[in-house]
Amino acid sequence: MRKKIIYILCLLLLTACENAPFKMTEVQSAASLSTESSLPDNESISLIQRKKQQIVIEAAFARRTNPERAQKLAALCFNKTAGTVFMPFDLAEIALAETGGHRLSAHAVSSRGALGVWQLMPSRAKSHGYSSKDMNDDAKCAQAAVLELHTKLEMAQGNMERAKKLYCGQGPQADAYIKKIRRVRLEMLSEFKRQAEKLAMADAEQMDR
Repeated sequence: MRKKIIYILCLLLLTACENAPFKMTEVQSAASLSTESSLPDNESISLIQRKKQQIVIEAAFARRTNPERAQKLAALCFNKTAGTVFMPFDLAEIALAETGGHRLSAHAVSSRGALGVWQLMPSRAKSHGYSSKDMNDDAKCAQAAVLELHTKLEMAQGNMERAKKLYCGQGPQADAYIKKIRRVRLEMLSEFKRQAEKLAMADAEQMDR
């Protein structure tokens, strides 16, 4: 049973950096997986991973904005990447790098005119079927960001980190941007590890009862 827990946690930690909201109690409820008769399949592992990423993202967002907004944006990172090649972390990293210093505001506007939490230029938003005004809508902005990141991923020939760099552009500004992305990633992975340790402790307490 303990080996099974370690197996799940290792998979989650190793895959975390691949490039209705969930509460903290749901992290602990995942401990019930250890009672299953067999290890979860890859699809189950992926869903567990995505849910755990959402919880971590919510915690990271809550350090920049109010809890309600953090919950909403974390849910968007989960929902808008479902069925795509991206994970919630991918969308969250961009949001934190772009507007984390501006409280993840839906009305953020860069000096170059990029809009919304995910900072789409009007021309890029339009290329994905959205107006400039749509970028003030978090859900539409998130969807446009997913489409934009997919475009950049194709340009980067499947290299996720390069795709995120291209999301910003090229040159010194893009170099600085990818460093910010990496710092954000380390922050979330640290939180991810902390949550995994909480899960292990909760499971240990259940076994001791």
